[in-house]
Amino acid sequence: MKKPYFRATASDPQPLRCRVERVVRFEEVDPLAIVWHGRYPSYFEDGRVLLGERYGLGYLDLFQHGIVAPIKQLHVDYQRPLRFGELFTIEAILHWSDAVRLNHEFILRNAVGEVTTTGYTVQLLMNKEEQVLMLPPAFYAEFRQRWQAGELV
Repeated sequence: MKKPYFRATASDPQPLRCRVERVVRFEEVDPLAIVWHGRYPSYFEDGRVLLGERYGLGYLDLFQHGIVAPIKQLHVDYQRPLRFGELFTIEAILHWSDAVRLNHEFILRNAVGEVTTTGYTVQLLMNKEEQVLMLPPAFYAEFRQRWQAGELV
């Protein structure tokens, strides 16, 4: 079993999840017809955007509250290649954090359910002046309360 990307405690609420299906496009592959390694961050983005929109943490939601969320860390583990024309799913998972940040994990699976790629991103929450927030803004604090109460899962 692989080591978890993010540690959880017994008091943490269940992670939030969503899945999106994609097909590998021609522009995403290298001359060997496998997905070029540099495309995987955009696949992660597809999952992150859907998850954010589903739970009210999309980029526009953050922006309306004066918040930006730049990527602080990006990590990718490649297990097997995806190929041109192949159907695959992206599972995006938001893990609880006591810090004012977003910890996303990603699991990509091919059409037969084999894990092809895993990884994670960490996003900091900052104000529009690019100052890192040490305390959650009101809308995010409310979101976290609903998450902890089990209203979002």
